[in-house]
Amino acid sequence: MPQTKPIVSIENVVASATIDQKVDLNEITKKFPDTEWNPDQFPGLVFRIKSPKTATLIFSSGKMVCTGGKSEEMAVKAVRTVVQQLRKGGIKIKNEAIVTVQNIVASGNLCGKIHLEQAARTLPRSMYEPEQFPGLIHRMLDPKTVILLFASGKLVCTGAKKESDVYRSVHNLHNTLEEKDLMIYDS
Repeated sequence: MPQTKPIVSIENVVASATIDQKVDLNEITKKFPDTEWNPDQFPGLVFRIKSPKTATLIFSSGKMVCTGGKSEEMAVKAVRTVVQQLRKGGIKIKNEAIVTVQNIVASGNLCGKIHLEQAARTLPRSMYEPEQFPGLIHRMLDPKTVILLFASGKLVCTGAKKESDVYRSVHNLHNTLEEKDLMIYDS
């Protein structure tokens, strides 16, 4: 039985941050005309940067949510860059941002096809209803993630708070599928 190595790619890191002070979103929109802010529709202001290419929501409470990072490091760098740019633009910010990763979304490929029906019966905390959704939904406890697994061997992993948890989840699932003979390899 050929052992394959799963391929994993981090697609999006969502991080929250706080600068622990109130900010005037009106002042930010005046000094940064590229920002998007429609307070009637949503209370957050969207501050996009090109490097790293991310979008950060800024709320008047001083809380922020950064999306689009391709790594934990990139998410932290993006928030720091936003704070730096705000300061350069004359917005008074006393503290450094405290950044916490909330969710990491990754795509992956196990490089083999999967018996989804059998996998659903074998894997605990799994759900497979092909009439509703073409993938198997597997809830892993350690690390705590949710994996959407497709018959092609492709997958989406979500819920991780550390990149290492993404890799651990995918490798754990891959090993379990191989041990239980649920992987199909084209010879």
